[in-house]
Amino acid sequence: MTSELLSGPDLGAGYLHQLSFDRDGEGTTFTFHAQDGGADANGPPKGPLDVFGFVHPPSACMFGGPRCWHRRFLLGFSDTSRVRHAYNRNRFVLQTMLDQVYDRAPVTVATVLPELIQKLSGPLARDRVDWFIGGSTAALLLGAPVAPGDIDIGTTREGVDRIAALLAEYLIEPLAPTDRPGGGIVRGARAFVGTFQEGTRVEWAVPIEPRTPLPFEEWSGRMESVRLAEVSFQGHTVRVSRPEYALVRAIEKRRTENAAAISGLVRRMGPDGELLDALLSRSRLPAAERQALRRQVLGEFLG
Repeated sequence: MTSELLSGPDLGAGYLHQLSFDRDGEGTTFTFHAQDGGADANGPPKGPLDVFGFVHPPSACMFGGPRCWHRRFLLGFSDTSRVRHAYNRNRFVLQTMLDQVYDRAPVTVATVLPELIQKLSGPLARDRVDWFIGGSTAALLLGAPVAPGDIDIGTTREGVDRIAALLAEYLIEPLAPTDRPGGGIVRGARAFVGTFQEGTRVEWAVPIEPRTPLPFEEWSGRMESVRLAEVSFQGHTVRVSRPEYALVRAIEKRRTENAAAISGLVRRMGPDGELLDALLSRSRLPAAERQALRRQVLGEFLG
């Protein structure tokens, strides 16, 4: 099996970008490459790309050398044009995404949500496709004063494909089976909704292999496993995941301000103790922190 170059070298956000493919009997593996482009790319880049799911290959890359970042997608060769579109949009918006992560540039979630919900709500309702907004954006829609870094969408296997079609112009990763570090092999996509200079990352995926979800699991692709609430947003009824999910993640990631805001939201709504206990039971937080969080959130409701 040999690798062939489809595009590049291209410059963007301090990186030198290339798009390659490998073909074998099972399909075509497309690879986004990115290496430090130095002064030629207005570098150095502001930070590493692991925050966007890129990884270093186990051996030196024939295109980018030993420190080349990779994102890989398994598709048919007939999908080349949409892979190329996502590759180009990714490198065009990469500077903005790096600024948001490493320079705390504003993430315009509130600006993007009206367009995103307008694009998704009607078509998905007509197609009877289940979906919801999760993570800290769900907490924002429920009234918590938080500043999400992106928008996470939960959906079904059918929904993954339909959302990708509705957001095709914004994709920065093609709809494909891919490896999400920490999430395993999934079928999903990523988009950057907005302009090259201002917008928000949007992510959605489901596991490739069918399995029984954990109790109350948020991103399993099985809607019956997740605890949801409803909000009204600009004339649309939008389902969102309960704020207990975002609360536990905020504590795990040491996002103190978000955790305090979401904790207040949980208490105002009335906590779902069964859900919180399930999330804490499989959290990586130390036992003492899990117990303290449970007492803080549930204390007054336990009598």
